[in-house]
Amino acid sequence: MTTSYARTILLGAAIAGSMGIGYAIGAQPHMGETLGFLQSARGELAAATPNKGGHRERALALIDQAIAEVRAGIAFAGG
Repeated sequence: MTTSYARTILLGAAIAGSMGIGYAIGAQPHMGETLGFLQSARGELAAATPNKGGHRERALALIDQAIAEVRAGIAFAGG
């Protein structure tokens, strides 16, 4: 139960932080928030045990790719 509570607190902090990042970026609040969610998801996957038949590793690679694309979109828009 405490692990679930700690994850809830961590996720809440990540969401709050990503909202702040989004507004700090400027006209890209949704992209910034998305970046925060992706980083949070990556952290959760990285903490998971690697006994998923390679799916965890592929998911980590896809999240890394998504983070790179979001950052590229923010840069393209001048953020």
